[in-house]
Amino acid sequence: MSLDVQSFAAVHLLRRPEPIRVGGFVAGFDPATTSPYVNYATPLPGAAPTEAEVAALVGEFVGRGLVPRLEFAPDAAPEVEPALRRAGFTTEGVHEYLVCTPATLTRPAGLPATRSPRTDAEFAEIDAALSEAFGNAFPAATDGASLLRRTQERGGAVRFVRAEDGTCAGAAGCSAPAGGTAELAGVGTRPAYRGRGVAAAVTCALAGVLFERGAESVWLEPEGDVSRRVYERVGFRPGGTRLYLRLDAPLP
Repeated sequence: MSLDVQSFAAVHLLRRPEPIRVGGFVAGFDPATTSPYVNYATPLPGAAPTEAEVAALVGEFVGRGLVPRLEFAPDAAPEVEPALRRAGFTTEGVHEYLVCTPATLTRPAGLPATRSPRTDAEFAEIDAALSEAFGNAFPAATDGASLLRRTQERGGAVRFVRAEDGTCAGAAGCSAPAGGTAELAGVGTRPAYRGRGVAAAVTCALAGVLFERGAESVWLEPEGDVSRRVYERVGFRPGGTRLYLRLDAPLP
């Protein structure tokens, strides 16, 4: 599965507004945000980067005023981590990812209904709800609603649950598939609506949509035991790990 996840990561970054390739690396940049979770790089499967390639990749980030940062499945490119560490990269995190397939997907009874956003107002509501859900912990995009719309228009999907007062209770998005798999990310529920099955509903709905479109699997990274239990409830199972590395003080 690590090869599928890593192949997806490379293709996904090439979909960014400003993608580049440097040797065995792919980096994706989006001028709409400085978020390191949007602007980052990943190696191609099996990459064996040289010192010069690593230096060139760092230069692309520094030139944009961004922290050099990578996300990847180390098993799919075992020579990458040593090369990056020799250049001074340090561990930001090690994340387990979970995988769901059509055979494991389960829809528990009693989940709230989900909707697909269609209007600018709905995309804006989702963007605001997700910002609240994550406690504004991440740098805000200049136009997060447009980023969500782009995900949906480019073959991915966005689903949300409508709250009783007509606002968005919670939502998530899933990128367009590549190499048979797709990443589901940004699952967020506003604090007032937690514990009502919102996260499980949007996760289940998105996986189902991508399977209907031909994806063989959907993967995601849980944030702690609570979210892990939510995802396992709808059919996600352990798949492997991904490594996040960053260079906080790049050499001039």
